[in-house]
Amino acid sequence: MPRILSMEIMENRQKILLAHGSGGRLMHSLIGQLFQKKFSNEILDELSDSAVIELLASKGGSCSLCFTTDSYVVRPLFFPGGDIGKLAICGTINDLAVVGAKPLYISCGFIIEEGLDWEVLERITESMAQVADTEGVKIVTGDVKVVEHNSADKLFINTSGIGVRGEGVNLCKKAILPGDKIIINGTIGEHGLAVLAARGQFDFQTEITSDCAPLSDLIMRVIQNSKNIKFMRDPTRGGLATVLNEMVSEMGFGAELFEEHIPIKEEVKALCEILGFDPLYIANEGKVVVVVSEEGAEPVLELMRRHPLGKESQIIGEIVEAPKGKVIMKTKIGGTRVIDMLVGDQLPRIC
Repeated sequence: MPRILSMEIMENRQKILLAHGSGGRLMHSLIGQLFQKKFSNEILDELSDSAVIELLASKGGSCSLCFTTDSYVVRPLFFPGGDIGKLAICGTINDLAVVGAKPLYISCGFIIEEGLDWEVLERITESMAQVADTEGVKIVTGDVKVVEHNSADKLFINTSGIGVRGEGVNLCKKAILPGDKIIINGTIGEHGLAVLAARGQFDFQTEITSDCAPLSDLIMRVIQNSKNIKFMRDPTRGGLATVLNEMVSEMGFGAELFEEHIPIKEEVKALCEILGFDPLYIANEGKVVVVVSEEGAEPVLELMRRHPLGKESQIIGEIVEAPKGKVIMKTKIGGTRVIDMLVGDQLPRIC
């Protein structure tokens, strides 16, 4: 089965390889040149984590129906801090929450490889049910397909989610202005490295645990208590660097990061140095990037720090007038460097 990730030219034919699914430049090229071109409409063209569909309420007000879908192909199925089932439910909840929606309903599609142990599937579905119950989300429909041995790498899961966004909530990058601050709710890079370590391909031991977690309670608390939120996104595939590049792309502003303020655990730094990875590009599954007005930044930061999933929140940068469409970082030694979008893929199959 072909993996979606990078493109090569052979005999004048384009090939889909793994890097087209990495979250980086090649994936954005695939989406823009093929899917968006073929399916273009005013909702899809926003390229948000969830589609936002405006509805008229029965009593004359308005609300938005938010709809998202994602597929999970992580290997291995279990890793420190989670499993493919927990990842699927948390990821769907978070994609709805970052557009300001209250997650309500989820569908689950299972593609199961013949020979998968019943006990493995039971553990995974129990994990999914536990997260959904805790977050007040109902799994309301689904589908099961079983394919031949060696056809699906044990288990793939597809989820779709529906949520509702109240009147007056409008998070979009068009609202962002120079001077706005960039906040993240904690340390980066744990998920991708936890999955890598679980594969047992390298001769090292680490206690790094995935940050996989549902963020709806944290995000709803922030939205309900501040009118200064401009934009949110969860930095999953492609990490923090990719999310920020997506945010500034083709916009009339740029983003400036402060290296000394980006929270990274020492274990993550050490492992990245050994393996030659940049933690800015490593996937997270329990983090949210928040853009907030300058005057609202400190109150929002304090609000986030009072939540269990936001104790290590930091202001890590700000929106700048120039260079437009670029992400730059002020380094600890006083220099600057461009943080570009990932071209290939550091860690395949981490979500």
